Amino acid sequence: MALFRELNKTYEPQEIEPRWAELWINRAWYRAALDSARPTWSLVIPPPNVTGSLHMGHMLEHTEIDALARWRRMSGDNVLWLPGTDHAGIATQMVVERELAKQGLERRALGREEFLKHVWAWKEQSGGTIQRQMKRLGASCDWSRERFTLDACLSRAVREVFVSLYEEGLIYRGRYIVNWCPRCQTAVSDLEVVHEETVGKLYHIRYPLAGDPARGIVVATTRPETMLGDTAVAVNERDERYRDFFGKQLELPLTGRHIPVICDELAQPEFGTGAVKVTPSHDPNDFAAGQRHHLPQIDVMDETGHMNQNAGSYSGLDRFAARKQIVADLEAQGLLLKVADHPMAIGHCQRCRTIIEPRISTQWFVKVAPLAEDAIRVVEDGSIRFVPENNQGIYLNWMRNIHDWCISRQLWWGHRIPAWYCDQCHQVVVAREDPSRCSCGGELRQDPDVLDTWFSSALWPFSTLGWPAQSADLQKFYPTTLLVTGFDILFFWVARMILMGVHFMKRDGRPLSEAVPFRTVYIHALVRDADKQKMSKTKGNVIDPLAMTEKYGTDAVRFTLAAMAAPGTDIALSEARMEGYAAFANKIWNAARFLFMSLDRALEQHPGAWDATSFQPGAALPQCVGSELSDRWIFSRLGRVIERIDESFRAYRFHDVADTLYHFVWHEFCDWYIELLKPRLASDDATEVGAAARNALTVFEAALRLLHPLMPFISEELWNTLPNASQAAPTIALAAFPAPPAADAAAERQMDLLQAVVNEVRRMRGEWKVPPRARLRAKIAAAASQRADLQANLVSIQTLAGLEQLDVVERITKPGLGYAAATAFQIQLDLAGAIDVAGERQRLMRDLQTITKGYDSAVRQLGNEEFRQRAPQKVIQELERKQQDLGRQREQLEQSLRALETLNV
Repeated sequence: MALFRELNKTYEPQEIEPRWAELWINRAWYRAALDSARPTWSLVIPPPNVTGSLHMGHMLEHTEIDALARWRRMSGDNVLWLPGTDHAGIATQMVVERELAKQGLERRALGREEFLKHVWAWKEQSGGTIQRQMKRLGASCDWSRERFTLDACLSRAVREVFVSLYEEGLIYRGRYIVNWCPRCQTAVSDLEVVHEETVGKLYHIRYPLAGDPARGIVVATTRPETMLGDTAVAVNERDERYRDFFGKQLELPLTGRHIPVICDELAQPEFGTGAVKVTPSHDPNDFAAGQRHHLPQIDVMDETGHMNQNAGSYSGLDRFAARKQIVADLEAQGLLLKVADHPMAIGHCQRCRTIIEPRISTQWFVKVAPLAEDAIRVVEDGSIRFVPENNQGIYLNWMRNIHDWCISRQLWWGHRIPAWYCDQCHQVVVAREDPSRCSCGGELRQDPDVLDTWFSSALWPFSTLGWPAQSADLQKFYPTTLLVTGFDILFFWVARMILMGVHFMKRDGRPLSEAVPFRTVYIHALVRDADKQKMSKTKGNVIDPLAMTEKYGTDAVRFTLAAMAAPGTDIALSEARMEGYAAFANKIWNAARFLFMSLDRALEQHPGAWDATSFQPGAALPQCVGSELSDRWIFSRLGRVIERIDESFRAYRFHDVADTLYHFVWHEFCDWYIELLKPRLASDDATEVGAAARNALTVFEAALRLLHPLMPFISEELWNTLPNASQAAPTIALAAFPAPPAADAAAERQMDLLQAVVNEVRRMRGEWKVPPRARLRAKIAAAASQRADLQANLVSIQTLAGLEQLDVVERITKPGLGYAAATAFQIQLDLAGAIDVAGERQRLMRDLQTITKGYDSAVRQLGNEEFRQRAPQKVIQELERKQQDLGRQREQLEQSLRALETLNV
């Protein structure tokens, strides 16, 4: 009876992956246990937007997280990978508004309550795409703990944090300049503004002196449409050019209003004209200057970016149309003196790319500086570490220069701000529970704004674990062990999680080192196209991970991303690499198929050679049986590979994990070990067959466990074909990560020699165009200790090198054609009758003619003194190296030709 289920001839990931993906979830194998005595390893997912679908950045992130989670689970940890999604305020609202527009519906016409019903309906129907994709791709999350940022328990945490910070004086409401998006019609934080370099215009405008229009001050501005809101012109008191203007009034062009000349450091004599217009309602620096000088604030635009009634005759115009008209009117009045090109960085809304408008608005803010003190301390004292380490300096620099955070957004989808206003007594009520009436008896109206999405995301590591309740999950899994994320949200999210986590967990009585949200932050690379260009739909270079997994298999795409994920370098992704690692998956499959069929065949011929019931997949590795070199070597190499993979995972060097696995499985196990195994399984010696079968299957089973974190599907499928697999563990994911067998330095040294000899013979066969089936005779000379090793492994060398006979000698006395000297040995092939002498002579002559021509040219150039004087030293050195290389090649070709003439054919 066959031990192994027959495998298909080719690996078909599309048939295998959905079956295992569904089974992994249905069996709840990845659920973390509250009562486990095992070490805890926990991680929360960077919650993707509920609007999203998987892109390559997600796939890289999830591959790295999943590989680590599987490795730690197999290493004996109680692993929690907590999944979830973010409500994504602006993004989701925009999507739903677009969908409604297709139906002829508009948000404001529907009203808030009705609109939110549509959003929730959309979320339930279309918002789970990324979760379904993650499940299909095998993410080993604990799906029983899945969270959404608008879940009731997370909403309680958001309200608790807001009210607590308000009570501590760390949240306040004020009228300040904010970044305003006219398209989204909401304030956005500094981090949500993307600055793009462009060449704009700098307009030089003359402001006449009131009562003496022949005199005046010239100011330069890039935004003439805002001049309608000017309330002063600033000069520097050190600037002698304007001493006569101090305290005077200027006539604001196009308005007839008079504005003062003020002295302020906002104006620097060495920059421009030394005078600047002050528009407190439309520029953050001007806003600050206006507060210093108690200037009025005149807002000339509405929330949509159109000029309002304060803009006079320009009212109703779009801001850029107004600019064009104002410039024309200034020119007509002779007040526009010059227009020059001017390089500048224009702020755009990260979400919709609309140009941001600085605008005075009443908003809610977090006073961040007091929170930053502990957030700095926990990084400086090592309670949190960053990998790569350079991100620590970036984080600390930002944290030490942090500004207050505008947290209110003029949206309807999100956590509504828990503040109520009484129009009767003007009291502001901020409360954990919705109040019914004001203490004065008056009715209350709730603030219409919602919180910045990043506010609730900042609470993610503890809100998802049940806080503010001191839940069992919070006690068990917080602080989390690790955060894996991208550099692009280091400030948006990582820094804010540290701010909030440290503050509130410390408040709850934890020491500072235990209040941190995570112990380590691993910042992964960015995925770019093969030319290292950022992927974008407009460039047409986006690589869809789902299309790639359908084409090449999930394991191949995962392995590609891991293999290219060297710390600190972006990934230049190409289909060629994925195709290559799909071939690797096929190599594993074919190796399994060959091994299983060969073992079945050998054990059928020798029924008592090996007791297969003793084989225990997933258990501690048994020792190597017997003294066969190839067995001792592969066990030793397996031990070193296990150690290297374990070390690489600990250092987040995913590319080293992939490279180590690839080299071991493809080159060492498949190319060498299996080739050496073939004749042993065909042996008439039952004991030899039994030892070979047991050792081979032990190493292959261990290799599957090593592969599992990066290639979960193929490893699970093949592992479950092994004898007794289900007795050890219900899944390879719960089998133990193998402990390394002891190293055998002697076996590795002997195998290195064997491989070197075989590779040298193969190289020489290729060089002399020896037909693959031709069996050659050869002699090999080496030191005494190595001669013994060679003699012990003659059969293996002859088999792999295609030799009929190999004589081990003390020295080769008369080297001839087919001679080569390596570091540890010299070898002489007998090529008589094995090569086309006439053809080889012609080939060597052609090669010699080409090499000689190049050599002579180099000699002529280097002998030319004029060339040596003109050419850079680097060019001369390169040419000298080329001459030496060509000289060596010419000498080798001449030796080969001489040797060819001596061949007796």
